Amino acid sequence: MLELLDIAVTGRVVAGVTRPRLQGVTLRLQPGDTVALLGASGAGKSTLLAVANGLLEPTRGAVVWQGEARARSGRRRRRQQARIGTLWQDLRLIEELSVQQNLNAARLAAWGWPRALLNLLLPLETEANVQALRQVDLDPGLLGEPVAALSGGQRQRVALARLLRQEPTLLLADEPLASLDPRLAQDLLALLLAQAEPPRALLLSLHRPDLIGGFSRVVGLRQGRVVVDAPPSAISPQDLKALYASEPQVGEPQ
Repeated sequence: MLELLDIAVTGRVVAGVTRPRLQGVTLRLQPGDTVALLGASGAGKSTLLAVANGLLEPTRGAVVWQGEARARSGRRRRRQQARIGTLWQDLRLIEELSVQQNLNAARLAAWGWPRALLNLLLPLETEANVQALRQVDLDPGLLGEPVAALSGGQRQRVALARLLRQEPTLLLADEPLASLDPRLAQDLLALLLAQAEPPRALLLSLHRPDLIGGFSRVVGLRQGRVVVDAPPSAISPQDLKALYASEPQVGEPQ
Protein backbone atom coordinates (compact mmCIF):
# COMPACT_ATOMS: atom_id res chain seq x y z
CA MET A 1 0.00 0.00 0.00
CA LEU A 2 2.44 2.68 1.22
CA GLU A 3 6.21 2.33 1.31
CA LEU A 4 8.58 4.92 2.74
CA LEU A 5 12.06 3.88 1.65
CA ASP A 6 15.20 5.31 3.29
CA ILE A 7 13.45 8.62 4.01
CA ALA A 8 15.46 11.59 5.29
CA VAL A 9 14.19 15.08 6.11
CA THR A 10 16.64 17.74 7.26
CA GLY A 11 16.09 21.09 8.89
CA ARG A 12 15.85 20.82 12.67
CA VAL A 13 18.40 23.10 14.36
CA VAL A 14 19.37 22.27 17.94
CA ALA A 15 21.95 24.43 19.75
CA GLY A 16 23.21 25.74 16.42
CA VAL A 17 23.60 22.26 14.92
CA THR A 18 21.27 21.07 12.13
CA ARG A 19 19.78 17.70 12.96
CA PRO A 20 17.71 15.55 10.60
CA ARG A 21 14.01 15.46 11.38
CA LEU A 22 13.98 11.97 9.86
CA GLN A 23 16.97 9.85 8.92
CA GLY A 24 17.00 6.51 7.14
CA VAL A 25 13.33 5.75 7.82
CA THR A 26 11.89 2.72 6.04
CA LEU A 27 8.26 1.83 6.76
CA ARG A 28 5.85 -0.40 4.86
CA LEU A 29 2.09 -0.46 5.40
CA GLN A 30 -0.22 -3.19 4.10
CA PRO A 31 -4.05 -3.36 3.97
CA GLY A 32 -5.40 -4.15 7.42
CA ASP A 33 -2.34 -2.81 9.26
CA THR A 34 -3.07 -0.75 12.36
CA VAL A 35 0.18 0.94 13.36
CA ALA A 36 0.76 3.00 16.50
CA LEU A 37 3.52 5.58 16.05
CA LEU A 38 5.31 6.32 19.33
CA GLY A 39 8.12 8.66 20.31
CA ALA A 40 9.00 11.59 22.51
CA SER A 41 8.19 15.14 21.44
CA GLY A 42 10.49 16.05 18.56
CA ALA A 43 11.22 12.44 17.62
CA GLY A 44 9.79 12.96 14.11
CA LYS A 45 6.24 11.58 14.34
CA SER A 46 4.47 14.56 12.76
CA THR A 47 7.19 14.83 10.11
CA LEU A 48 6.73 11.19 9.17
CA LEU A 49 2.97 11.69 8.85
CA ALA A 50 3.53 14.79 6.71
CA VAL A 51 5.72 12.75 4.37
CA ALA A 52 3.15 9.95 4.31
CA ASN A 53 0.25 12.23 3.36
CA GLY A 54 2.26 14.19 0.82
CA LEU A 55 2.42 17.55 2.57
CA LEU A 56 6.20 17.27 2.86
CA GLU A 57 8.67 16.07 0.25
CA PRO A 58 11.58 14.12 1.76
CA THR A 59 15.14 15.34 1.29
CA ARG A 60 16.16 11.81 0.37
CA GLY A 61 14.41 8.53 -0.25
CA ALA A 62 11.35 7.31 -2.13
CA VAL A 63 7.62 7.25 -1.40
CA VAL A 64 5.75 4.45 -3.16
CA TRP A 65 1.95 4.39 -3.20
CA GLN A 66 0.22 1.18 -4.32
CA GLY A 67 3.23 0.10 -6.31
CA GLU A 68 3.87 3.45 -8.02
CA ALA A 69 6.33 6.18 -7.15
CA ARG A 70 4.35 9.10 -5.78
CA ALA A 71 3.80 11.74 -8.43
CA ARG A 72 5.09 15.22 -7.65
CA SER A 73 2.28 17.10 -9.40
CA GLY A 74 -0.66 16.82 -11.78
CA ARG A 75 -3.77 14.68 -11.94
CA ARG A 76 -2.02 11.47 -10.90
CA ARG A 77 -0.73 13.21 -7.77
CA ARG A 78 -4.24 14.43 -6.90
CA ARG A 79 -5.66 10.96 -7.49
CA GLN A 80 -3.09 9.40 -5.19
CA GLN A 81 -3.61 12.04 -2.51
CA ALA A 82 -7.38 11.53 -2.54
CA ARG A 83 -6.83 7.99 -1.21
CA ILE A 84 -4.95 9.19 1.86
CA GLY A 85 -6.95 10.92 4.61
CA THR A 86 -5.69 12.60 7.77
CA LEU A 87 -7.39 13.20 11.12
CA TRP A 88 -5.60 16.18 12.68
CA GLN A 89 -5.23 16.81 16.40
CA ASP A 90 -6.89 20.23 16.02
CA LEU A 91 -9.63 18.61 13.84
CA ARG A 92 -9.66 21.50 11.31
CA LEU A 93 -13.45 21.74 11.28
CA ILE A 94 -15.07 24.97 10.13
CA GLU A 95 -16.94 26.15 13.23
CA GLU A 96 -19.40 28.48 11.47
CA LEU A 97 -20.58 25.86 8.97
CA SER A 98 -23.03 23.04 9.57
CA VAL A 99 -22.07 19.43 10.20
CA GLN A 100 -23.37 18.61 6.71
CA GLN A 101 -21.19 21.25 5.08
CA ASN A 102 -18.14 20.08 7.03
CA LEU A 103 -18.72 16.48 5.97
CA ASN A 104 -19.07 17.51 2.34
CA ALA A 105 -15.74 19.35 2.59
CA ALA A 106 -14.14 15.91 2.28
CA ARG A 107 -15.54 15.68 -1.27
CA LEU A 108 -14.33 19.06 -2.53
CA ALA A 109 -11.30 17.68 -4.33
CA ALA A 110 -13.54 15.29 -6.26
CA TRP A 111 -16.29 17.85 -6.92
CA GLY A 112 -14.47 20.90 -8.22
CA TRP A 113 -15.27 24.54 -7.46
CA PRO A 114 -18.86 24.90 -8.80
CA ARG A 115 -20.21 22.09 -6.63
CA ALA A 116 -18.01 23.21 -3.73
CA LEU A 117 -19.66 26.64 -3.82
CA LEU A 118 -23.09 25.03 -4.07
CA ASN A 119 -22.29 23.17 -0.84
CA LEU A 120 -22.43 26.52 0.97
CA LEU A 121 -25.99 27.12 -0.25
CA LEU A 122 -27.72 23.74 -0.40
CA PRO A 123 -27.65 20.48 1.60
CA LEU A 124 -25.86 18.07 -0.74
CA GLU A 125 -25.49 14.27 -0.54
CA THR A 126 -27.55 14.02 2.62
CA GLU A 127 -27.89 10.23 2.55
CA ALA A 128 -24.11 9.70 2.32
CA ASN A 129 -23.64 12.07 5.26
CA VAL A 130 -26.30 10.26 7.28
CA GLN A 131 -24.44 6.99 6.74
CA ALA A 132 -21.12 8.59 7.76
CA LEU A 133 -22.61 9.87 11.02
CA ARG A 134 -24.10 6.48 11.78
CA GLN A 135 -20.69 4.87 11.27
CA VAL A 136 -19.32 6.99 14.11
CA ASP A 137 -22.38 6.61 16.34
CA LEU A 138 -23.75 10.14 15.90
CA ASP A 139 -27.40 11.14 15.47
CA PRO A 140 -28.10 12.14 11.84
CA GLY A 141 -30.27 14.89 13.28
CA LEU A 142 -27.04 16.82 13.87
CA LEU A 143 -26.50 17.40 10.14
CA GLY A 144 -28.03 20.87 10.20
CA GLU A 145 -26.31 21.97 13.41
CA PRO A 146 -23.32 24.33 13.32
CA VAL A 147 -20.13 22.67 14.48
CA ALA A 148 -19.74 25.45 17.07
CA ALA A 149 -22.79 24.05 18.91
CA LEU A 150 -21.32 20.56 19.37
CA SER A 151 -19.55 19.06 22.36
CA GLY A 152 -15.88 18.11 22.18
CA GLY A 153 -16.70 14.43 21.76
CA GLN A 154 -19.20 15.15 19.00
CA ARG A 155 -16.63 17.25 17.15
CA GLN A 156 -14.12 14.43 17.28
CA ARG A 157 -16.68 12.09 15.75
CA VAL A 158 -17.68 14.60 13.07
CA ALA A 159 -14.01 14.93 12.11
CA LEU A 160 -13.78 11.15 11.82
CA ALA A 161 -17.02 11.04 9.78
CA ARG A 162 -15.55 13.66 7.46
CA LEU A 163 -12.47 11.47 7.04
CA LEU A 164 -14.70 8.53 6.09
CA ARG A 165 -16.58 10.70 3.56
CA GLN A 166 -13.26 11.15 1.79
CA GLU A 167 -13.25 7.36 1.29
CA PRO A 168 -9.50 7.01 1.88
CA THR A 169 -7.60 3.76 1.67
CA LEU A 170 -4.98 4.92 4.18
CA LEU A 171 -6.08 6.68 7.37
CA LEU A 172 -3.50 8.85 9.12
CA ALA A 173 -4.08 10.43 12.52
CA ASP A 174 -1.79 12.95 14.24
CA GLU A 175 -2.22 12.48 18.01
CA PRO A 176 -6.03 12.71 17.81
CA LEU A 177 -6.40 11.55 21.43
CA ALA A 178 -4.07 14.10 23.00
CA SER A 179 -6.71 16.55 24.27
CA LEU A 180 -9.41 14.03 25.19
CA ASP A 181 -10.39 12.64 28.55
CA PRO A 182 -9.72 8.88 28.97
CA ARG A 183 -13.26 7.77 28.08
CA LEU A 184 -13.47 9.85 24.90
CA ALA A 185 -9.96 8.76 23.93
CA GLN A 186 -10.91 5.10 24.25
CA ASP A 187 -14.12 5.63 22.26
CA LEU A 188 -12.40 7.47 19.39
CA LEU A 189 -9.55 4.97 19.24
CA ALA A 190 -12.03 2.09 19.02
CA LEU A 191 -13.81 3.84 16.15
CA LEU A 192 -10.54 4.44 14.29
CA LEU A 193 -9.37 0.85 14.70
CA ALA A 194 -12.74 -0.41 13.50
CA GLN A 195 -12.34 1.52 10.23
CA ALA A 196 -8.99 -0.09 9.39
CA GLU A 197 -10.27 -3.35 7.98
CA PRO A 198 -8.79 -4.31 4.58
CA PRO A 199 -8.46 -2.68 2.11
CA ARG A 200 -7.85 0.18 4.57
CA ALA A 201 -4.91 0.68 6.92
CA LEU A 202 -4.28 3.03 9.85
CA LEU A 203 -1.15 4.88 10.97
CA LEU A 204 -1.79 6.81 14.19
CA SER A 205 0.63 8.97 16.15
CA LEU A 206 0.07 8.24 19.83
CA HIS A 207 1.30 9.87 23.01
CA ARG A 208 -0.10 7.16 25.32
CA PRO A 209 1.84 3.87 25.22
CA ASP A 210 -0.83 2.30 27.43
CA LEU A 211 -3.19 2.25 24.42
CA ILE A 212 -1.05 0.21 22.01
CA GLY A 213 -2.74 -3.12 22.79
CA GLY A 214 -5.36 -2.81 20.04
CA PHE A 215 -2.85 -2.22 17.24
CA SER A 216 -1.22 -4.82 15.02
CA ARG A 217 2.19 -3.05 15.11
CA VAL A 218 4.08 -0.43 17.05
CA VAL A 219 6.66 1.78 15.34
CA GLY A 220 8.88 3.79 17.65
CA LEU A 221 10.89 6.83 16.59
CA ARG A 222 13.88 8.28 18.40
CA GLN A 223 15.92 11.19 17.05
CA GLY A 224 14.29 10.73 13.66
CA ARG A 225 15.10 7.03 13.35
CA VAL A 226 12.90 3.95 13.58
CA VAL A 227 14.19 2.05 16.61
CA VAL A 228 11.15 -0.18 17.20
CA ASP A 229 8.90 -1.99 14.71
CA ALA A 230 7.13 -4.91 16.35
CA PRO A 231 3.73 -6.17 17.53
CA PRO A 232 2.58 -4.77 20.88
CA SER A 233 3.16 -8.12 22.59
CA ALA A 234 6.87 -7.83 21.79
CA ILE A 235 7.26 -4.33 23.29
CA SER A 236 8.75 -4.42 26.78
CA PRO A 237 8.66 -1.71 29.47
CA GLN A 238 12.41 -1.33 28.87
CA ASP A 239 11.76 -0.66 25.17
CA LEU A 240 9.31 2.10 26.07
CA LYS A 241 11.67 3.58 28.66
CA ALA A 242 14.47 3.75 26.08
CA LEU A 243 12.11 5.28 23.53
CA TYR A 244 11.19 8.15 25.83
CA ALA A 245 14.56 8.65 27.53
CA SER A 246 15.96 12.17 27.35
CA GLU A 247 18.05 12.83 24.27
CA PRO A 248 21.73 13.63 24.87
CA GLN A 249 22.64 17.28 24.46
CA VAL A 250 24.77 18.42 21.53
CA GLY A 251 28.39 17.52 22.28
CA GLU A 252 27.53 14.70 24.69
CA PRO A 253 28.34 11.09 23.84
CA GLN A 254 25.51 9.41 21.83
